[in-house]
Amino acid sequence: MAFVVAIVAVAPIRAEAAHQSEMVSQILFGETAEIIDGGPLLQTGTFTKIKCLNDGYEGWCQSAQLALVPDELVMLKSNTIIAAYSNGMLLNDTVIQLPFGSSLELFKNQELNLTGLAFKYEGEMFTPGEIPFAEESIRMVSHLFLNTPYLWGGRSIYGIDCSGFVQQVYQYFNIRLPRDAYQQAELGTDIGFLAETNCGDLAFFDNKEGKITHVGILLNQNTIIHASGRVRIDFIDQAGILNRETSERTHQLRIVKRIV
Repeated sequence: MAFVVAIVAVAPIRAEAAHQSEMVSQILFGETAEIIDGGPLLQTGTFTKIKCLNDGYEGWCQSAQLALVPDELVMLKSNTIIAAYSNGMLLNDTVIQLPFGSSLELFKNQELNLTGLAFKYEGEMFTPGEIPFAEESIRMVSHLFLNTPYLWGGRSIYGIDCSGFVQQVYQYFNIRLPRDAYQQAELGTDIGFLAETNCGDLAFFDNKEGKITHVGILLNQNTIIHASGRVRIDFIDQAGILNRETSERTHQLRIVKRIV
């Protein structure tokens, strides 16, 4: 069994081993994965099939965007992340800009050398779970993503999809969620009415075939923050989401869940 770490700010994970293949997710800098299949690391043009350790997601990543990491480092239980919107790290004496939520568990308080690459981080750090899962902090974290463009498979402030947004916000509170909306909907306790909801509850929405295709975070009983076109705040009622600018009904409510 061999493990790798992402060594670029955001590395696409694709359905197949080709640049033209659909991006199904992303692995952020510092996040680790198990190698399933693929070519030599750091070799331009090759792809490696990985299974992400944080959420179990599988797919193909460009090999040059990964580095082998010793097993003993992967087993570290630290979950330190970058808390600022963006922070720089030194890579061979040049700066690489890292987005909010990037993992620092391998780089905390040390200079790390991987396959000829020297990484050193001296910026702001945060340990998820240090602040309570409460309205003020939920609003603070979720609002960091406001106006981030929607990107299918995205998980960062550079571009994000609906379930990636929810996953990243919850990570700040040391709550690990699955990658996709339908998987997230399998967790938690059902809430029957919006009048019974709390800030931080998750609302799930389905398509005409009844498949859950969208998720957002309730800010109160009539507003929701979600990634649709961009990360935005809209109105919600028992029927679904209403665009606050156009009053258009954009999503049909299926279920509300309380994860915490």
